[in-house]
Amino acid sequence: MEIQVVGGTPVQLDSSLFAREYNEALIHQVVTAFLAGSRAGTRAQKSRADVRGSGAKPWRQKGTGRARVGTAQNPIWRGGGVTFAARPQDWSQKVNRKMYRAAMLNILSELIRSERLVVVEELTMAEPKTKQFVAKLEELGVAGNKVLVVTEAVDYNLFLSARNVPNVYTIEASIVDPASLVGAEKVVMTKPALESIKECLA
Repeated sequence: MEIQVVGGTPVQLDSSLFAREYNEALIHQVVTAFLAGSRAGTRAQKSRADVRGSGAKPWRQKGTGRARVGTAQNPIWRGGGVTFAARPQDWSQKVNRKMYRAAMLNILSELIRSERLVVVEELTMAEPKTKQFVAKLEELGVAGNKVLVVTEAVDYNLFLSARNVPNVYTIEASIVDPASLVGAEKVVMTKPALESIKECLA
């Protein structure tokens, strides 16, 4: 299959890779696993065992007229531990390489099929100018959408030009992820970036 490139020659893609049927269940599983793996999982609270203080019984069990108590760290008291204290947790889920590759190809196939993928010969900025970058998006017909710009390597001027534009995100081809691709209404990708992704997924 052939993909048109804005400002350049068309690029050839293997139909067996980039014309796959949409597999919603697979994409959902891979995207969910990616988002779960992005969680920090660092929340932590102190239980009665973690709270610092004496282990002595505050007063004797009987005869004082007060409620019985065994430790000053008990959850009922102010300054005591949390009853069901949160612990650091690893939320990552295992995804097989074949599943991840298949999901990425599914997503790219759907982007091509729904005409949400715009491939350009190159996308560079001589200087960091937001107005010029927005003008380029308007030329490509993607302005006003949630746009993901994928380049082969970091272009600092492009990054600076795009970072202040609402709903526009830039990412390198080497670290592009399924969640970003699924979440974008339009994906603007340079030809070298597409070639790089094609090589990785082939």
